[in-house]
Amino acid sequence: MSCCLGGALLLGICTQASATFRIHSVPAAAQANQPEPAREVIDRAMNALGTPYRWGGSSPRHGFDCSGLVQYAFKTQDDLELPRTSRALSRLDAPSVKRSELQPGDLLFFRIRSRSVDHVAIYIGEGRFIHAPRRGTTVRIDRLNDAYWQRHFQLAKRVVSEA
Repeated sequence: MSCCLGGALLLGICTQASATFRIHSVPAAAQANQPEPAREVIDRAMNALGTPYRWGGSSPRHGFDCSGLVQYAFKTQDDLELPRTSRALSRLDAPSVKRSELQPGDLLFFRIRSRSVDHVAIYIGEGRFIHAPRRGTTVRIDRLNDAYWQRHFQLAKRVVSEA
């Protein structure tokens, strides 16, 4: 009897629950054109989609902040040691990239709340990037041509090798 009651209660909860899913994919043609290191970085970042934002976080288990997601995604790059904060990442001795020349794996830097860079994201191609935006959200994909991100964009850098 209690098993039936529990099942009925669970069914009632499930039917009242709702979920919203955002499915993002990178077209196969775009993936085929990516250098191997960039593909590894993007695949690792994409596996973190939906992970909750957590200030100071750098793992799928505990959550991510923006630079923690970058640290996590670039861990596959043995020859690359990245700083931990978005500001320090923006000061890396790496080639700057024009918006018109962005390639998957490039780092995008934004100024949102301060006088200098305070947010970082990973470009994934076709005008899209993956990032951990802010408290109360999850790792997600946004478009660089959205008015908000255009207004806050500062610079881009290429930190993965092209071959």
